[in-house]
Amino acid sequence: MNVPLFVLLDIAEMSSSSYYDACQRDYEVDDQTVINEIKVIRTEFKDYGYRRVTIELKHRGYNINHKKVLRIMKNEGLLCDSYKRSIRKYNSYKGTCGKVASNRLRRRFTTDRPYQKIVTDVTELRWGNKTTSERAYFTAFMDLYNGEIISWNIGLHPNVDFVVSPLNELMGLRPKTNYRMTVHSDQGFQYQNGRYINVLKSNKVFQSMSRKATCLDNACIESFFNQLKVGTVHNNDFNDYNSLNQSVKEYISYYNNYRIKQKLGGMSPVEYRINSSQKIA
Repeated sequence: MNVPLFVLLDIAEMSSSSYYDACQRDYEVDDQTVINEIKVIRTEFKDYGYRRVTIELKHRGYNINHKKVLRIMKNEGLLCDSYKRSIRKYNSYKGTCGKVASNRLRRRFTTDRPYQKIVTDVTELRWGNKTTSERAYFTAFMDLYNGEIISWNIGLHPNVDFVVSPLNELMGLRPKTNYRMTVHSDQGFQYQNGRYINVLKSNKVFQSMSRKATCLDNACIESFFNQLKVGTVHNNDFNDYNSLNQSVKEYISYYNNYRIKQKLGGMSPVEYRINSSQKIA
């Protein structure tokens, strides 16, 4: 790759890191080519911001700095603004109606071990005219190891069965490990219920709960719910529950298998898990 003259003239005043970074830049690609490719990416991935667009460009052979990508997307009106929309959040808290667990997670959202830290919550999705009679509920169990949605459920009633069903599925999918799993949630009535607690105890799983009215204690799953809504109800109009259900199913598959993450080295959650398993083997 040829480095422009103005860069070569400043080599004497450059740090070594700046020099090697300049050598790796793709100076031969004109802005219009990059603009066209970004437009293609934004058409394919409507929920991609400039960071993911930068990663996707690298996957397609364009080594473009993220600052340049941000500048182009601003100038061309290609920035993703879907996440700025304020929404009403579902609240399952009904006071202390069972047993409240302590906060074991304490916002330590990173782990290098799969199935060690799992977070969960319930959110609300609406269709049609978005009235109170046109709403569904969604719950998911996310592995903080790679952000993968391990199990989930969607239904019309957010009762205890609604939450216990994907929890049992999670227990069935969990591999044998030499460390214990922790499942973190808010203080919703479903998670204080004896049936939910007994499933955790019978599988020797630690229970953890956020502090009351502190959604940041469960920020990872809250962030995912926002992404889910951007990919489904925010940008689409569903006439019935079945259409919404199908869209959610498709989005979960897309999120797990194809939606890249910067903190996973530009891989999707499933790609990261498979790649990590191969390295260990």
